[in-house]
Amino acid sequence: MKLGRVTGTVVSTINAPIFDDRTLLLCDLLDPAGRPGGGYVIAVDTVGAGAGETVLILDEGNSARQVIGLTQGPIRTLVVGIVDAVVDEMRAPAGVAATPPARRRRRRA
Repeated sequence: MKLGRVTGTVVSTINAPIFDDRTLLLCDLLDPAGRPGGGYVIAVDTVGAGAGETVLILDEGNSARQVIGLTQGPIRTLVVGIVDAVVDEMRAPAGVAATPPARRRRRRA
């Protein structure tokens, strides 16, 4: 899995039928600190993510297809989560609690 930030959507009027009624997101890849890591992916949204949100990206074709219940098809990459925080306990400053924020509920698209 990878971390990314949604920068926009990709609109395609002619595509494989598997993409009908699915939102394609353009995501910049991030390093664990949330800084640009170089590169981007186009991913099928499964969680209703929006521009500017940090997301969890599954970039493994067979696993991605299993998540959405398919055995075949041209889907490789999915957005599977919206990230509230990344807590690197090995790099947390001394005296700072490494506790993630309270979870929020997200409405599915």
